[in-house]
Amino acid sequence: MEIRIGTSGYSFEDWRGSFYPPGVQKGKMLDFYQEHFNTVEVNSTYYRIPHPAVLANMAKKTKPNFEFVIKANQNLTHERKEIEAPAAAFRDAVRPLAERGQLKGIMAQFPWSFKYSPAHLIYVGTCRELMRPYPFYVEFRNDSWLRAETMEAMRRQEIGFVSVDGPRLAGLLPPELVVTGPTAYVRLHGRNADQWWGGGALRYDYLYKDTELHEWKERIDRLKGEVNKAFIFFNNCHLGQAVKNARDLARMFDL
Repeated sequence: MEIRIGTSGYSFEDWRGSFYPPGVQKGKMLDFYQEHFNTVEVNSTYYRIPHPAVLANMAKKTKPNFEFVIKANQNLTHERKEIEAPAAAFRDAVRPLAERGQLKGIMAQFPWSFKYSPAHLIYVGTCRELMRPYPFYVEFRNDSWLRAETMEAMRRQEIGFVSVDGPRLAGLLPPELVVTGPTAYVRLHGRNADQWWGGGALRYDYLYKDTELHEWKERIDRLKGEVNKAFIFFNNCHLGQAVKNARDLARMFDL
């Protein structure tokens, strides 16, 4: 089982000093990042669909074995209206990464308010079809999705389930490793329960303890022989805590 560990985003100003050299140019952050990690989850695409040249430039900056997962635009996951044209633009935007063999998936993160219903399950399947031929992963925030109907549909439609670690709050997904395809996918958001419902950057202000990371290492170890690959991305990005925890977990796996 191949294990790839990285962070959810990389171009954060508050990583200067804790990860990036203080004087690094923003355009050089990816160059520096790839010297320490071999994968990244690009989250800026959630806010705006970039011109294909933007992702073509990312591809040129990175080594051929560096892998990207791109977060789906908010039109697909949050607005959910007239999605065909934005989906086509999104496919065009990521094509340069795909042509170089570095695009390893699209990750769609739905909000907590997007609860399970038969109609919503059909919508998820529609999103999957719009993102073909690329691997497609879905993160649900609402625990109503943890049911047999969801898993059956995701396996049938080749949708990867995103397992999450977050605060232990009612209505959120528990820290369980769920796999619906050949690749496991984990996002660790931190466990800042006090700030979670308030939103904003402080939601992800959390530094994992080694004991908490070891819980995930044990879960992932149990997948050996069942999946080909595991992506693990840290989204506790406040003040560079994601970098520290990603390195901590990589050491546990001897990576």
